[in-house]
Amino acid sequence: MPKDVDFKKLVTIMDELREKCPWDKKQTLASLKPMTIEETYELGDALDAQNWKDIKEELGDLLLHIVFYSKIAAENNAFTINDVIEGICEKLILRHPHVYGNITVKDDEEVKKNWEQIKLKEGKTSVLSGIPKTMPALAKATRIQEKVKQVGFEWDEIESVWEKISEETNELKQAIQFNSNKEVEEELGDVLFSWVNLARFLNIDAESALEKTNQKFIQRFKLMENMAAERNLQLANLTLAEMDELWNIAKMQIKNEPS
Repeated sequence: MPKDVDFKKLVTIMDELREKCPWDKKQTLASLKPMTIEETYELGDALDAQNWKDIKEELGDLLLHIVFYSKIAAENNAFTINDVIEGICEKLILRHPHVYGNITVKDDEEVKKNWEQIKLKEGKTSVLSGIPKTMPALAKATRIQEKVKQVGFEWDEIESVWEKISEETNELKQAIQFNSNKEVEEELGDVLFSWVNLARFLNIDAESALEKTNQKFIQRFKLMENMAAERNLQLANLTLAEMDELWNIAKMQIKNEPS
């Protein structure tokens, strides 16, 4: 049987570090923020790799940051870690009336719709409230579309999405012809937003799909570099056709590797 660990142990350690460790005493909300973001990305890497050992470690690091922020808040008489825990407990109970109330739902889509409606009743002025400003644009586009879907602002069928992509692509081509950088940027953004919509309709996470392509490109390009080095060649000195030949070789080699 796994042993039970008292959550208070972590809180006590944080209290001691904040009192006795010069580095921990020095930290502020601002100084911790970039480290928290980094830890979150590290957790993302562990989740993508499905590495349970790393996932456990990164969850611990994030939990430490939650306790750390709560400690700083307590020092400023704002709130405590207990307030944080009580707050999320109350929120989960309130937003799951199908579990803790008499509401009936037929699927997860109804759960999400109810969630957004409850948030509005709580005083949110918009279904788009709460989307982080610093969230990566591709992920943010997905989140925006998911949220407005819950109030019915959604295409009925995928054909409409394809039509929207075609429409926005034509507008981009026109903007390029007129050589207006401002309009080109705007229309390109519309095209990208439309492609994110298509990804949602296909039940594909656009951020994840693009990152897989990023990693695939990196793997192929590094192999190109290695092949060029083996032939005592510099990529910068090769023609595009010669580099394309190496690219296709790299592509075939990776494709034929055992998975």
